[in-house]
Amino acid sequence: MILQGQIVDILNKRIFKGEVAIEHGKITSIIEKKHNVNNYILPGFIDAHIHIESSMLVPSEFARLAVRHGTVATVSDPHEIANVLGVEGVEFMIENGKKAPFKFNFGAPSCVPATSFESAGAVIDSKDIQKLLQNPDITYLTEMMNYPGVLFDDKEVLKKIAWAKHYKKTVDGHAPGLRGDDLTKYINAGISTDHECFTFEEGLEKLQKGMKVLIREGSAAKNFEALIDLLPEHFENMMFCSDDKHPDDLLLGHINTLCARAVAKGIDVFKVLQAACINPVKHYNLKVGLLNEGDVADCIVVEDLVDFKTLQTYINGDLVFNNGQTLIKPVEFERLNNFNANKKTVSDFRFESSTKKIRVIEALEGQLVTNELIEDALMENGNIISSVENDVLKMTVVNRYQNQKPAIAFIKNFGLKEGAIASSVGHDSHNIIAVGVSDEAICKAVNLIIENKGGICAISNSEEKVLPLPVAGIISDQDGETVGKQYAELDTMAKQLGSNLHAPYMTLSFMALLVIPSLKLSDKGLFDGTTFQFTTLEV
Repeated sequence: MILQGQIVDILNKRIFKGEVAIEHGKITSIIEKKHNVNNYILPGFIDAHIHIESSMLVPSEFARLAVRHGTVATVSDPHEIANVLGVEGVEFMIENGKKAPFKFNFGAPSCVPATSFESAGAVIDSKDIQKLLQNPDITYLTEMMNYPGVLFDDKEVLKKIAWAKHYKKTVDGHAPGLRGDDLTKYINAGISTDHECFTFEEGLEKLQKGMKVLIREGSAAKNFEALIDLLPEHFENMMFCSDDKHPDDLLLGHINTLCARAVAKGIDVFKVLQAACINPVKHYNLKVGLLNEGDVADCIVVEDLVDFKTLQTYINGDLVFNNGQTLIKPVEFERLNNFNANKKTVSDFRFESSTKKIRVIEALEGQLVTNELIEDALMENGNIISSVENDVLKMTVVNRYQNQKPAIAFIKNFGLKEGAIASSVGHDSHNIIAVGVSDEAICKAVNLIIENKGGICAISNSEEKVLPLPVAGIISDQDGETVGKQYAELDTMAKQLGSNLHAPYMTLSFMALLVIPSLKLSDKGLFDGTTFQFTTLEV
C-alpha cells in the first residue's frame, strides 16, 4: 500500500511531498516524490491521560469514535471501573480493548479506593499492584492521587511506587496546586507527570523541577488557556490530554481540536504536534509508530494543519477510519455490575437542624477545585431545604454498594429552578450523586438511578429522562452514537431546568472527588480537601 501526501516530519521540522509505503503493517519506505496530493500525512494523535469510562463507553466503542479524530492511542487509567470492581474491572477493560484495532495503554490504578473517607466497591493494594505491573498489558502506574500519602511516607503508597520502579514502569502524578518543598518531595519519590495544573505558575514550577506537564482539556476541567503559553518554550516536556471526555464531546473532537486551538494562537505547528504525537510515545515507551521507516504504520491523513480534520486513520497499517466512516466493528462484551442499594424515601433526605448558617460547596465552571462558602440556611419544619432563589441547592451522595443513610450537603452554581439531576458516575467511588430543588425531586432522581442499576438522569415536574449505565453502573452497553445523543438530550434537559454550567453532569460527578480541594461530599459526609478531614455542614 502506498500513501501519497505532504509528509510531516515533526522532529526534523520539515514537510515534503512524498510517498509512504506500508507492507504487513509496517512502514517500509518514506521517499520524496512530486505528485498532486495536498493532504498531510503525520503520526496519529495520542491522549496522554484519559479515563475511558468517563466517555460512558466500553473501550471498543470509544475506539470507534476516537479514530474519527485521528487518535490512534491512549494512555488509559482504568481507575473508575477499578473503584467499582477492582482488578476484575481492570481486566475487563484490557480484554475489551484488545478486541478493537486501537492502542489502549492501560495502567495499574494506584489509588483504589482513592481515600479512606468514602465507600468504594473494591480495594487494590500493593500486592495487587505488583501482580498488575507484571502484566505486559499494563504500561504504567496510574496517577498517584494520594499525594499526602507520598508526602507523609505512607508505607503502602511507597510500596506501590517501588513496584513500578522495579518493573521499570512510569509513575503518573496528580497533585493540584502542589508547590515548593512538598512538590520537590513528591517528584523525588519518582513521580514524573502532572495533569492537574490549573495556573501558569504552577505548571512552570513543575516543568522547571523536571516534571512532564499535561495540558488537560476535558468536558469539565479545562486548563488549556491557563497552560498553553508554556508550550512554545517547553514543548519537549508537555503533552495533551482530556482526562475525562463525555460522549457528546467525543463525537465532536478529541486531541485534534487542541492542536487546532494551539496553532490558531500562532504556536509553531511542529511544537504542537510533538506534544500531541511524539512525547507520549517517548515518555511511556508506547508501542506506537512515529512515521519512521521500520515503524508500525500508526498514522493519519488530515486535510490541513489548521483544523486537522481527519480524512483517514491507520493503525498497524489497517485503515480504521475513512472519509467519515469508522471501519472498526462493534464487539460483544459482558455486563459486570454490583449495584446493591435499595430505593430511598423522601424522609431519607431531610437534614434536621436549628442552625442559621451552613457550609456550602461552590462549584466552579471548568474546574475540579471548589470553594467553601458560608450561607444562610433555609428552614422548613426543622429541615434545611434548597434555597432556589439564592441558588443554594441540596445535594446528596448515596452509597450504591450497601444500604446507608444518604449524606447531605448544599451546593451553589448549579442553578436549577426545577427538578433534580442525578448520576452514578461520581468520582472516585461512583456512589450516586444528586442535586435538586426539593427533597422529593432528589429522592425521585436517586431512585431512578437505583432502578436502572446505574445511569444519569434528569427529573422535571412533568418529565423524566435516564441514560442507563448497566456496565459497573458507569458505562453504557450501547454504541457511541446512541450514547452521545442520549447524553446530549440529558445535558439539554439539565440546562432547561436552569443550570448554566457548560457540563452539569461532568461537574456533578466531581463534587464527590475528595482529593481535589476544597469542599466536597462523600457518602460518609462533608469533607474538607484542604485539611483532609471531615467537617460539619452546620456552622
